[in-house]
Amino acid sequence: MKVEGRWRRAIELADDGRSVMVLDQARLPDQVRWLRLAELGDVVRAIRDMHVRGAPLIGAAAAYGVAIALRTGVALDDACAQLAATRPTAVNLRWALDEMRAVGADPDAAFAAAARICDHDVARCEAIGRHGLALIRAAARPGRPVNVLTHCNAGWLATVDWGTALAPIYKAHEAGDPLHVWVDETRPRNQGLLTAWELAAHGVPHTVIVDNAGGHLLQHGEVDLCIVGTDRTTRDGDVCNKIGTYLKALAAHDNQVPFYAAVPSPSIDWTTAAHDIPIEERSGDEVRFLAGVEIVPRRSPVANPAFDVTPRRLITGLITERGVASPAGLAAMFPDLTERAERAR
Repeated sequence: MKVEGRWRRAIELADDGRSVMVLDQARLPDQVRWLRLAELGDVVRAIRDMHVRGAPLIGAAAAYGVAIALRTGVALDDACAQLAATRPTAVNLRWALDEMRAVGADPDAAFAAAARICDHDVARCEAIGRHGLALIRAAARPGRPVNVLTHCNAGWLATVDWGTALAPIYKAHEAGDPLHVWVDETRPRNQGLLTAWELAAHGVPHTVIVDNAGGHLLQHGEVDLCIVGTDRTTRDGDVCNKIGTYLKALAAHDNQVPFYAAVPSPSIDWTTAAHDIPIEERSGDEVRFLAGVEIVPRRSPVANPAFDVTPRRLITGLITERGVASPAGLAAMFPDLTERAERAR
């Protein structure tokens, strides 16, 4: 996607061939700033502190983190252990580290593997966009744009390029299909503002709303379909995503509005049940402070779970790179991956 008029990826190999450049999401949307990650510690901090976020991008950054670590003399197991400890919920992190372990400790091979992981992520997201475009077109009604509700940021910033939930939106916009996006602000990290930044840069009509406005819009017929991303989807079709997704799914179900999750295959956890997914509890200061101003008094404790799980009964379909699956049919769409998971047990 374009950043300041240039086609960029969210993570790119630097000119020196030994480090990577990432767009600093902690500075967006106010400031466009690129970070150079040249040491394992740089990558660990970037993922942990959410300068890099989004399940697919976390996986890509971790893959390059392993390569960078090997080139700077860090042992493979040590590098993987440090990276695995950064964020507990997004399964792409574990997937990418498993892929890198299989490559071995040669730095050149590791850099080549990380580049393949990035290229494959772009291809998956582009395919999700093509499959999701058909769903947007199916929701069209004469005389009005298709209104899509999304939650958090699952655009190209959260991946290497294209995005997951936003990929069908970009495909529709580029094809000239009239549509409009309702963008949840997504407190407390306000990732919805990143979605708005992306859509504005791409010229996609959109409106930012507070998180709790979604139910009202669904109730009054202002939403034609919902598309969200995922940080981890079980083989049974339950979707773990940014906190607040479950409430949107409940409201969509109550108002008979289709609810889809965009799910690239590395985001599927073939071994963990929904109730065993680790839900990251982030610092309460993310809620207590707003733009550096303390808005919650110190005498009030704060809880800050970062994700929730939407059960498959509330999900219309899962948009994957291989097509749209019902939650119950997800495993059947990926027999090769389910077989591999069984062999690994």
